[in-house]
Amino acid sequence: MQLYIEIQVEDCSRAINFYTTIFPSWSFTQDSNLPIEYHRGTISADNTQTAINILKRPVQAPPPKHGTNAFVCSFPVEDEKALDELEAKVTELGGKIAMAKFPIPGRGWHGYFIDTEGNTFGVFTTTLRE
Repeated sequence: MQLYIEIQVEDCSRAINFYTTIFPSWSFTQDSNLPIEYHRGTISADNTQTAINILKRPVQAPPPKHGTNAFVCSFPVEDEKALDELEAKVTELGGKIAMAKFPIPGRGWHGYFIDTEGNTFGVFTTTLRE
């Protein structure tokens, strides 16, 4: 199965720095063959190849508190400690906590954040909580 995700941003360099800092396994390469600023990246895990791309937002984002400009994607981290560390990095880099981590009964933890470009994303643990 292949997934394809695009993150629309105002400042590609700032967004790439944000995401590669909180998710060190992510990397991006600019595709200069397109008429817009576009950076291609991939994530590979568990027989799933995911394309994760960052592009210059082609239209103005909706005003704050009026919903998002796309649906929200959530990304895995190993455990609660990794989620706590990611949360600290998000705020250190200028992102925000949209919804603090909360328990998912029988599964683990989940939290929502806002990146430096105003996009909401989620993070969840892949190990069961005790």
